[in-house]
Amino acid sequence: MASIFTRIVNGEIPCYKIAEDENYLAFLDINPLQEGHTLVIPKKEINYIFDVDDELHAGLWNFSKKVAKAIEKVVQCQRIGVTVIGLEVPHTHIHLIPLKTMYDMDFRKPKLEFTREEFTAIAKKISEALES
Repeated sequence: MASIFTRIVNGEIPCYKIAEDENYLAFLDINPLQEGHTLVIPKKEINYIFDVDDELHAGLWNFSKKVAKAIEKVVQCQRIGVTVIGLEVPHTHIHLIPLKTMYDMDFRKPKLEFTREEFTAIAKKISEALES
């Protein structure tokens, strides 16, 4: 059965898309720790990041770097935190989380809630910053 992320890639489930190319997709986390919390995935469903072939793995990090730089332009933060946990969805994904403090990446914290309009506006701003 396809992961929720594969279903997003296939257009079966909507997302707040930031960026996409033939191999990768970046979209807002719908249960964010911080405004601009973004997930970056390879389109190919591979459960564990260290099972991703070298070329796709390097490309995933390069794609993530571009997205992180765009997030920094839009969301006030000291830097973008990066984590790869991967237990909740069996599809490789990188969390890019804007940080103001070291505790902003604590997944035990309550998740932020945004309206559809707020998610859409944040995604649009980051996407536009990626293009500039």
